[in-house]
Amino acid sequence: AHAVRTAAGFGIELAEPPEMRFHHVMERVRRIRSGISEHDSAKRFAALGVDVYFGQAQFVSPRAIEVAGARLDFSKAIIATGARAAALPVPGLEKIGYLTNETVFSIREVPRRLIVVGAGPIGCELGQAFRQLGSEVTMLSASTRALPKDDPDAARIVQDRFTHEGVEMCFNARVIRAEDSASGKALVFDRGRGEETATADEILVAVGRAPNIEGLNLEAAGVKYNHRGVLVDERLRTSNARIFAAGDIASRYQFTHAAEALARIALQNALFFGRKKASALVVPWATFTDPEVAHVGLDEEQARDLGLQTRTITLPFADNDRAATDSDTDGFARVLVGARDGRLLGATLVGSHAGDMIGELVLAIQKKMKISELSAVIHPYPTRAEIIKRLGDESMRSRLKPWIKRLLTRFFAWSR
Repeated sequence: AHAVRTAAGFGIELAEPPEMRFHHVMERVRRIRSGISEHDSAKRFAALGVDVYFGQAQFVSPRAIEVAGARLDFSKAIIATGARAAALPVPGLEKIGYLTNETVFSIREVPRRLIVVGAGPIGCELGQAFRQLGSEVTMLSASTRALPKDDPDAARIVQDRFTHEGVEMCFNARVIRAEDSASGKALVFDRGRGEETATADEILVAVGRAPNIEGLNLEAAGVKYNHRGVLVDERLRTSNARIFAAGDIASRYQFTHAAEALARIALQNALFFGRKKASALVVPWATFTDPEVAHVGLDEEQARDLGLQTRTITLPFADNDRAATDSDTDGFARVLVGARDGRLLGATLVGSHAGDMIGELVLAIQKKMKISELSAVIHPYPTRAEIIKRLGDESMRSRLKPWIKRLLTRFFAWSR
């Protein structure tokens, strides 16, 4: 929808304004979700020989659970109950109703006005999506900026894009109460200026995740937990050595790809006498806003806390030929490297398809490569990923000593 609206910038004039049929948009979303759900379906697991039981499972001893009236004794078990959208404890909110990332895809009409509570990845992704679909979006966040866990410069680029597209952002905002008014659903909030009110047709709450630990009766199994989820060691063992946990229920990385990686470790350690450590994983993440933000490894603050001496190298996509031909130059590529050995420690990409590009840098960190080694990787021209090669070039150029530059200048002058 956004690309069609901005087509004039590419020399394409539409004879008539485009008509956005939201119910068709959502039908397509639901159709695709239904198709890919087969990958994790009970039918598929049953075909692979897995016995599947539906129902509320609960531990009844350190070596047994009950589910759907059946008692299942186990030698090893893995808790993988995941997490859900966290609730917002605001008076009146439950009464007037709200959406989460789990329910928003069931709506049939695009809300004319939408309040998004939370400026993390989910809030930003969905807030921008609905703005580009035509909603008037107001974003309320208790944080000081969007994407508070990402690079501040990256977040600033996303915020600037939101402002340009017409998203109203209110930071340092504490939501006080929710009310049902004649003009719609209202949230009363305070950001240090006294009480203010935002009114909309729908409210989307995106304030984090809550672990699904209720009803598991973890006490009967001797499994320790807290408000963040089940407690595990580096090998994903719980306080009961027979029971492991993986995914959102036991990880600070609340991502599907991280859950899969952790599940592999839990299976190896539980069933095949493995000694794999979750701490050894190099876990990237991507926020699918426009532009996208992708990150892996350490940032500057984390490196300082570890006492590491580092260098930061940043290149803007404005200097990338593919970005220029696409008229999509917002963003940058940034790497954090060891000051002495040049080993890659962290990276942030901001721009279109950043999530697709981060994999090369994940591998480089995982293999403990030096930034100069990326200079030797040949990329097709013109591609956005070519900027990664240029980061390696820039690193070598920045390490060129002034006296060497002077010597080379004299040498080439003499050799003419």
